[in-house]
Amino acid sequence: MRLVSADDIDAALDFPRLIDALGDAFRGGMVAPTRHHHAIARPGGAQATQLLMPAWTSPEAPGAAYLGVKIVNVFPDNGRLGLPAVLGVYLLQSGETGEPLAAMDGARLTHWRTAAASALAARFLAPAGARRLLIVGAGALAPFLVRAHAAVRPIDEVAIWNHRPAGAETLAAALSGEGFRVGIAESLEQAVGGADVISCATLSTAPLIEGAWLRPGQHLDLVGAFNLDMREADDAALRRARVFVDTDAALTEGGDVALALRDGAIDRAHVVADLGALCRGAAGRTGPDEITLFKSVGAALEDLAAAMLVWGALSTP
Repeated sequence: MRLVSADDIDAALDFPRLIDALGDAFRGGMVAPTRHHHAIARPGGAQATQLLMPAWTSPEAPGAAYLGVKIVNVFPDNGRLGLPAVLGVYLLQSGETGEPLAAMDGARLTHWRTAAASALAARFLAPAGARRLLIVGAGALAPFLVRAHAAVRPIDEVAIWNHRPAGAETLAAALSGEGFRVGIAESLEQAVGGADVISCATLSTAPLIEGAWLRPGQHLDLVGAFNLDMREADDAALRRARVFVDTDAALTEGGDVALALRDGAIDRAHVVADLGALCRGAAGRTGPDEITLFKSVGAALEDLAAAMLVWGALSTP
């Protein structure tokens, strides 16, 4: 069994190919059972979460057969220890024999596939000429979201808002070296008003984006809020937008859409389609003045598609 590091994954992947691979996965050919959530009490600290996410290629899918499982641990207090909040491992196995093939850095694989899923949704939902991207949150996922969105839209201007300014400054310095014009937003309200695409990846427990701030034509990408104690956008934002989700899990898991449905702020008919339906031809953005919203909670098929792409690159002489 091969150990695959974060550097190995970075060398194997690029966003155009990964976004295409996720599109193929969402169109069919993979089986992804309901993932397991386990709450882990941490005395004196924030509750941690462990997620188990299995998936495998269906018998009808062309090419080699694979199966895999990701174990993800989310420890919100890790920042105090100088560690990422999200850590994990992905185990890729042969779908023919069950033989373990590779243990991959789960956090890095998650960064790549999560950002690629947002960009895949943006292909259908973001305004075609979107140039100005606002990133809310400056964690480890943030630079991947910038690169992914820039792979599907002509993003050249990036604003960063973070509850700790030092984190925004560090991210800005890194992105400036990649050719983006980068600024640090002091006012989140003003930054939202100036953006074409707003991408949120935070661990916030209260809404950050207010619907009253949104203007016609924007696309809102909600990546954080992975449990029902978290929230990144308020009910008004969801009511003003045409809402899309990655999978039906977003209707009951994670904040934002699930909470708005639970509390009656929106009804089920307000959620237009999931990412699979978009990839199979369902209508996404239908006019220049629409506000669109995409909520992701993550899908095991994304991990498997990314792991297969990494394995293919590593196995090629």
